[in-house]
Amino acid sequence: TFATGLGVIPVAVLGERAEELRGGLLGVAAGVMAVAAVVGLLLPALDEGSGGEVALGLVAGIGFLLAARHFIEEAPPTAIADGDRLWILVFLVLLVHSLPEGFAIGTAYASTTAGLGLFIVIAIAIQNVPEGTSTAIPMATAGYGFWKQFWAAVLTSVPQPIGAVIAYLLVEQIAALLPISFAFAGGAMLALVVVSVAPDALRERPRDAVVGAALGGAFMLAVSIVLGV
Repeated sequence: TFATGLGVIPVAVLGERAEELRGGLLGVAAGVMAVAAVVGLLLPALDEGSGGEVALGLVAGIGFLLAARHFIEEAPPTAIADGDRLWILVFLVLLVHSLPEGFAIGTAYASTTAGLGLFIVIAIAIQNVPEGTSTAIPMATAGYGFWKQFWAAVLTSVPQPIGAVIAYLLVEQIAALLPISFAFAGGAMLALVVVSVAPDALRERPRDAVVGAALGGAFMLAVSIVLGV
């Protein structure tokens, strides 16, 4: 959760120049999340359950993420100053995105695959950093100081431990939910990459985004080999 707060540091140190790092950081996050979703969630889902169960969870996860994002973007805050509107929208979007990330952590720890929980935690922690930067940049523009940026960034990740506990307890009680839960979390993470993280990265600085995605993906593949996932 506090890894999100680290994303505020580039904004505090570099000011407006922090925007130049955002594309590369988002690219790294996209690569990390894509590999984590496939290697850490979808492949274990196929090992644990049938194709139908995996398809059900995958579609449900994608649908959940898309529906939540659509709801937030179609109903933006109205009783706020124009300068605050952007950071509040970013904050709410990241808040909702954090829940399926928590599901991924809880499901991974509920499985019997050694090292999988740590693998997913590393992936989520890395991608939390650019989420913190994404929260801090519009807040800095609106005139908010470092600590308000920091705690706002941290708060966007509060649903992660909540989602982790929910998923862990459900899977522990109902073992048949494991492949569906894996696929749900994997689908939500892939949807997040496709509709949000990757487009934002490419819009910022395309070359940095591509290099970042390649580095992030390669790093997570190396981590998966080291952990035996």
